[in-house]
Amino acid sequence: MRLIVWLVALLPFLAQAQTELASNNIAWNTPSQNAGESMPCGGGDIGLNVWSENGDVLFYIARSGTFDENNSLLKLGRVRLRLTPNPFEKGTFKQELALQTGDVTLTGTVGKTTARVHVWVDVFRPIVHVEVNSTEKLTATASYESWRFEDRVLKGKENNQNSYKWAPQGEVKTRHDSISFRGHTVEFFHQNQPQTVFDVAVQQQGLATVKTQLFNPLQNLVFGGVLWGENMQPASTTDGQYLRTPYRSWQLKSRAPAHNHSLTLVLHTAHVTSQQGHLGLLAINSPAKVQWQAGLQQVISTLPNPLAARRRTVAWWRGYWNRSFIHIQPSQPTANAPEWQAGRNYQLMRYMLGCNAFGTSPTKFNGGLFTYDPVLTDSTLKFTPDFRNWGGGTHTAQNQRLVYWPMLKSGDAALMKPQFDFYLRLLRNAELRSQTYWRHPGACFTEQLENFGLPNPAEYNWKRPTDFDKGLEYNAWLEYEWDTVLEFCLMMLETERYASQDATPYLPFIESCLTFFDEHYQYLARQRGAKALDGEGHLVLYPGSGAETYKMAYNSTSTIAGLRTVLTRLLELPPAYGTLEQRQKWTAMLSRIPPFNFREIDGHKMLAPAKTWERINNTESPQLYPVFPWDIYGVGKPDLTTAVNTYRYDPDVQKFRSHVGWKQHNLFAARLGLTNEAAELTVQKLQDSGRRFPAFWGPGYDWAPDHNWGGSGMLGLQEMLLQTNGRKIYLLSAWPKAWDVHFKLHAPYQTTVEAVVKGGKIQELKVSPEARRADVEVLLK
Repeated sequence: MRLIVWLVALLPFLAQAQTELASNNIAWNTPSQNAGESMPCGGGDIGLNVWSENGDVLFYIARSGTFDENNSLLKLGRVRLRLTPNPFEKGTFKQELALQTGDVTLTGTVGKTTARVHVWVDVFRPIVHVEVNSTEKLTATASYESWRFEDRVLKGKENNQNSYKWAPQGEVKTRHDSISFRGHTVEFFHQNQPQTVFDVAVQQQGLATVKTQLFNPLQNLVFGGVLWGENMQPASTTDGQYLRTPYRSWQLKSRAPAHNHSLTLVLHTAHVTSQQGHLGLLAINSPAKVQWQAGLQQVISTLPNPLAARRRTVAWWRGYWNRSFIHIQPSQPTANAPEWQAGRNYQLMRYMLGCNAFGTSPTKFNGGLFTYDPVLTDSTLKFTPDFRNWGGGTHTAQNQRLVYWPMLKSGDAALMKPQFDFYLRLLRNAELRSQTYWRHPGACFTEQLENFGLPNPAEYNWKRPTDFDKGLEYNAWLEYEWDTVLEFCLMMLETERYASQDATPYLPFIESCLTFFDEHYQYLARQRGAKALDGEGHLVLYPGSGAETYKMAYNSTSTIAGLRTVLTRLLELPPAYGTLEQRQKWTAMLSRIPPFNFREIDGHKMLAPAKTWERINNTESPQLYPVFPWDIYGVGKPDLTTAVNTYRYDPDVQKFRSHVGWKQHNLFAARLGLTNEAAELTVQKLQDSGRRFPAFWGPGYDWAPDHNWGGSGMLGLQEMLLQTNGRKIYLLSAWPKAWDVHFKLHAPYQTTVEAVVKGGKIQELKVSPEARRADVEVLLK
C-alpha cells in the first residue's frame, strides 16, 4: 500500500519533468549551411553529426576507441542520403532532436510529397538506423563517403590531431582504409600498422627493457563497419570534395521507388590476434581481414529486431532523463532568457555525455564524439574531419576531470566506467615507469598522458639534456605535475558513497597512486640530504606543481589537499574495505601529509598556492582546489572566510577569473555560497554557444565542441542547487531567489532530492529515501 501511495505521489513529478524536457528539444526550420551546423545524435558509444545541406541528409560517424597508429581518433566516415524526387529542396523543412528518445528526425515537404528521415542509434548494439517514410514513392541513394581512400601525409599543425603534435619524427601519414562493395553492402575498415606511436614513445622514454610488459591499445587494432539498405544495390563509385577535402563515394541505390526505405550501419572494432599478412591486408582473405570480417558477421548475425531494439533504446533514454534533470524557469521556456538557456544547455550537454555511456574509451574533453570539419572552427585549418586539437588518444587529466565530475550528482555513476577503466588498464604501465626510473613502487601518472600510459612524446620533449631524469617531462608547463590522477581516485571512491558501487576493484589503483607520492618524495628528499621527512615528520613535496600554473612549487596546496582528501575518504569506507594492515598504512601516510599554506594580503588571510614557487606558467587557480574538487572548504565547513577571501582578494584568482573553457571560478563561487558570482559565471558558461547547436561551445582553450567547458558549467549549476557535508545536504546555498527551478539531483548514500522552487520558496520536495529528509537543510537566502 505504501508503495502505491508513493507511486501516485510521484506521477505529477514525472509528468511535469517530461513536459519540461520536451521544451528543451532543438528544432530547426531551415537546412544547414555546412557540418558546423549539425546536430548531435548517438547512443551506446556512437556519435553522429546530423544535418541537411543542398537537399541531402548527411551525418558523420564517430565511435569510442577508434585510434589509428598515430593515435588520431579517426571518424568512421560520412553517410549521404538523397531522395528523388527530392522533398528537401525548395520546400518546407524541419529537423528536430528529441531528447526524450535520443533521436533526430528530418522532415521535408515539396508540393504533395512529404518525407520523414528518422535517424537513431541502438544504445546496446553498435548499429545506426536510418528510416525513410514518404507520402509518394521515392528513389533513395545512400552514399558512404571517405576522405581516407588514399594515404594522407600530415604536415604542420595537422599533427596536433595525433600524439606527435609539433614534433613528428620523420614523415607521418594517416593510412588509407580498405573500402569496397561486398555483395549488396559497402564494407570499410582501418587496420593499424605494426609500428605505432607507442613503439616510438617506448624507445624515446627508455622503456625498451620492459616493453613486452606494457599495455598497448594500438597494436593489432582494426575498426570499421558495413552499410546496407533494404532493397538497395551497389550503383557507382564517384569522387567529390567537401569543404576542400577530397573524398570518394560508394553509392547504394534502391532497386525501385518506394514509400519506405531503411539503411543499417553496423560497426565493429577488434584487436586481431595476429599481424601476419599485414602487408597484404587489402588482399582477399588476408588473415587480419578474415578475422575482422568474422567478428563483424557475428555482430550482424545477432542483430535484434529493429522494433524491439527501438523499444529498448527509448526505454534507456527515458530512464536516463527520469534519473536527473535541472529545468530553470520551466513555466517560461524563453529561448533568449540567459537563465533558461543555462538549464536547457545543461540537458543538451548531458545528452552528449550519454552518447558514450558504454564506450571502451572515455569521452574526450576536446570534442567528444561530435567534432566536425576543422575549417569551420578555425578557417586556417584546412584539414580533414579527423582533426581535433590536443590529440585523439592523448589524455589531458586537468581537462578530462571536468567531463566526469558532473556524473555523480546527475546520478550517472555507471557512465564513469569508461574513464575508470582507462586508468585501470594503465596501472601496470605507470608502476613500471616508477620501477624502471627510480626503483621504487607506486604508479606515476603524468598530466599529458597517452592512452598507453606514457607521457605524450612531444610534451616529454625530444630535445632533452642527456642527464635529465628520464621519468620526468622536460616541459615548463607539465614538469612535476602528477597529482590530477588523485581526482579520479576520489571519483572512484565517490561512486561507492553516491551509488553504492563496489570500490574493491579500484583499491589497488588508488593505493598505488598514493604510494607513488609517499615513496617518490621520500626518494627525492634522500637525494638532497640524510632525512626523508621534514622536522615535523611530514613529506617534503618538492619539486611540485600547482596545476600547470605555480611551477617548482614547495608543498603545493592542491597536492596537499588531494592527498589528504583521498586518504580520509579511504579511511571513511565501510569496514569491509581494506585490511587492518592497509588501514594502518593509510593512517600513517595521512599523518605525513604537510599542513596547508596560508598568506595574508591587505589584512585578508587566504590559502596560498604553495609554501613557495619559482614562477607562474598558466592561469589556473589551484589555491582554491581545497574548495573544489577536494571539498575541504565550503558551505557548512570550517573557516569559510579564509576560502572566500582567497576567491575575492587573491590577485591571481582575480586576474585569472573567466567563464571560458576549463575555467572553474563558477564552481568556486557556488561552493562558497557566493550566489551572485556563481549565477553570473555559470550563466556565462551555459549560455548559447554562438553556433547553431547551442551546446557546441568552444574552441575555448581546446577544441569545439568543448566538453570541459560544458562539464564545468554543469558542475556549477549542480553546486548552486545542492551541496553536501558528510551526511548533511544543503539545498539552494547559491541559488538566486528570482530563478524558479525544478530539479532532481543525487547526493551521497544513494539519495535523490527532487524539488520545485517558485517565487524563492520550495513548493514541493521529495527526498528518497524518506529518512534522509532529516539531513536536508534549505539555505536559500
